[in-house]
Amino acid sequence: WGYINKTGNFEIQPQFAFAYRFSDNLAHVVLKTKSGDHTFDIHGFIDKTGEFVIKPRASYVPKDFSEGLAPTAVHNKTYGYIDKRGIFAIPPQYNNAECFSEGLAAVKIRDKYGYIDKEGTNMIPPSFKIARQFSEGLACVKVGNKWGYIDKLGNTVIQIQFDNAHSFYEGLAAVTLDGKKWGFIDKTGKFVL
Repeated sequence: WGYINKTGNFEIQPQFAFAYRFSDNLAHVVLKTKSGDHTFDIHGFIDKTGEFVIKPRASYVPKDFSEGLAPTAVHNKTYGYIDKRGIFAIPPQYNNAECFSEGLAAVKIRDKYGYIDKEGTNMIPPSFKIARQFSEGLACVKVGNKWGYIDKLGNTVIQIQFDNAHSFYEGLAAVTLDGKKWGFIDKTGKFVL
């Protein structure tokens, strides 16, 4: 894998086993390495010149950078957050972790999701089956088998009632009440389309 520009010319030559999109000006790339008879992946981050900013390591598996931090799993599948030097800013302690958005990130503690800030402080206690990123001040969360929306204080602002729901974008969010027909709601929870 490599990276091309808008005209189709390679800016970064194909050299990676896999390459992800750029996020926060860094891209997660995967190289293959051998040890004896075994081949395994090592993960690192490059800048837009193709230079490694965080050298490839076998000890962790990162997700994208967002707001300066990247959720990263260590071998025992415990997640923390690394900074752009590759150092854990928030130590591995979560069962899963999502990217930061609007200053908060969804993390899984045992079997429930809650939200932390960039210092790793629990801001919204773990009480959700699934939790998505904040977008336009609201986050889509699942409680039991239904979805709804919370604010950054953890207050339910749109009732937990939908069979499925997506994040807000330009003031609207796609939701379904019956699992078949989709519509769009505004931030009051009212259907507008």
